[in-house]
Amino acid sequence: MNKAQLNALVVKALEDLKAKDVVCLDVTSVTDMTDTMYFVTGTSNRHVKSLAENVSMEVKKAGRQPLGIEGQDVGDWVLVDLGEILVHVMLPEIRDLYDLEKLWSIPERSDDA
Repeated sequence: MNKAQLNALVVKALEDLKAKDVVCLDVTSVTDMTDTMYFVTGTSNRHVKSLAENVSMEVKKAGRQPLGIEGQDVGDWVLVDLGEILVHVMLPEIRDLYDLEKLWSIPERSDDA
């Protein structure tokens, strides 16, 4: 499975369970630890856990094994590590608090730089 197929599988797994506000960032120029990060909002702890579990399950069905899943015990922020893709599934208040999209976004260059 190539990276495009894995990305499509992740998006479908999230859409199947009605993930909210899905944002995908290419972070290849920012870090060596992964290529792509998804930031997703769930409506409740149960929804957050279900979204993460669905991503993991669909990846396993496709023959890939997630490297790890963190945060399922609490369910306010679950991280699914697929190697070249990280999926952050969070409650709205956790997503707002940490604002990871801003942290991992590449700042736009100004003409003064």
